[in-house]
Amino acid sequence: MHLEPSNTALVVVDMQNGFCHPDGTLYAPGSEEAIEPVTSLVDRAREAGTQVIFTRDVHPPEQFDEAYYYNEFEQWGEHVLEDSWEAEIVEELDVHEEDHVVEKHTYDAFYNTELEGWLNARGIRDLVICGTLANVCVLHTGGSAGLRDFRPILVEDHIGAIEDEHREYALEHAEWLFGEVVDSGELAFDAE
Repeated sequence: MHLEPSNTALVVVDMQNGFCHPDGTLYAPGSEEAIEPVTSLVDRAREAGTQVIFTRDVHPPEQFDEAYYYNEFEQWGEHVLEDSWEAEIVEELDVHEEDHVVEKHTYDAFYNTELEGWLNARGIRDLVICGTLANVCVLHTGGSAGLRDFRPILVEDHIGAIEDEHREYALEHAEWLFGEVVDSGELAFDAE
């Protein structure tokens, strides 16, 4: 799969201490295992001149105090609180000045963020998506991208999950409903 660097972005979803580090509140070994492959993919994208976008799941402590129904703290407990070590991107993924960081407060990186407008302003249409968790933020961000007429391409061997079945479900669902699923070896950041 050949992708034109100028209209492609690599979207790295929620590779944060709270999910990827053994001391994190919502640590999953599958998320930690994704660090090295994701780092390699980020390097490949940068070398080709492809835009790199990092999402950070961040929650103000009071975010769900007045919630009517949607309350992630009931589902997961308090996690990746604003200004905490858990909310920071893992140190192995060195965020560069030219990278774009999207701070989100739900599973979906498009919901109440500037991401859609930012991509449209730069003519970016193809989104190569990796990161964690497969069946939560990766799935919801990819689905939301597809609904907004972006092309979501999920990199199956660069996505963390709590259980392998969760990754398999998310990838099958994504490919069936809204996007494409590829192995990293099939990706080339060039126009062909």
